[in-house]
Order: sequence, then structure tokens, then C-alpha cells
Amino acid sequence: MGNMLGVMATRDAQRMAEERGLDLVEITPNAVPPVCKIMDYGKFKYEESIKAKQARKSQKVQKVKEIKFHPGTDTNDFDYKLKQIRGFIGEGCKVKLTLQYRGRENAHRELGEDVINRVLEALKDECFVEQAPKTLGRVLGALIGPPRKNGPKPAAPREPGAPGAIRISVS
Repeated sequence: MGNMLGVMATRDAQRMAEERGLDLVEITPNAVPPVCKIMDYGKFKYEESIKAKQARKSQKVQKVKEIKFHPGTDTNDFDYKLKQIRGFIGEGCKVKLTLQYRGRENAHRELGEDVINRVLEALKDECFVEQAPKTLGRVLGALIGPPRKNGPKPAAPREPGAPGAIRISVS
């Protein structure tokens, strides 16, 4: 078992699967030609569900911490909150920065924007800005997270094949 049978017509592959009492399962439909396997489909689905269950168990839940600011946040408070943000990012958490305007602070929104921009400037080398500062009503918010380690992966080159043909293996 596990033999590569090569590229063949779909009808031939279906006939071979029926002779063995198995199913013809399309594994990668986007490849050219598509890759198929002759296997027991029920067993395949069961194994996939077990893999999905294990993946859910072992995945890490991303925590989001929130740090609140006000336009009048003083230097010591600002430095303390920066220290907290650095600690959260060091733990791998995302941090939601919120700045709430109260009363007459609403008339001077640029003061609040300056506070959030100071935070982002101070942390520009230590974090990744996931959501730029955005105002929703009386709240100015931004979302930052740990720096990204790897960029998007390049797509694998595709192999050309004859139309109506598929690559097949037996497992």
C-alpha cells in the first residue's frame, strides 16, 4: 500500500477503487492535476476528526489585555502603563489601548490622539500594530500585539497536467 500509481484518467481511477472495494478521495483539488487517493473514506474522516480534536486541544488561546488612558495621563502614570504593556506583550498577549474622553476633553481630541501616538512611538520596535487608532464615539482605541516572527509563505509552484487527468496513490 502507499504506492504512487501516477497520472491517469478519472474513470480508470474510479474503476480501480471499485474493484478494491474502496473510495476515490480527492486530497488536493487545487493542484494541477488534482491529487487523489484510493482509501476507505469513513476511516479517513474518522482520522481527520481525531486530528482536528488534537489541534483544538493544543492551540494557544490569544489573550487580550486592556490598558486605559485619559488625555491628562501624567508622566509617571504613562511610564507605569508602558511598563505594564511591555510585560503583557512579553507574555505573548495582545493589548487593547483605550482612551476615553470625559466632559470637555471631547473638545480637544488631539490631546488624546497625542497620548496614544506617544505609546505607539515608544513601543514601535517591541510590538506590531494590529489595529491603528480609531475613534468610536467617546473612545479612541488601538490594538497592538507581539511582533510577528514570520511573514506570509510563498505559494508552491504548480505542476502542469493534462485536463481530465488526476495524480493518484493507494493507501
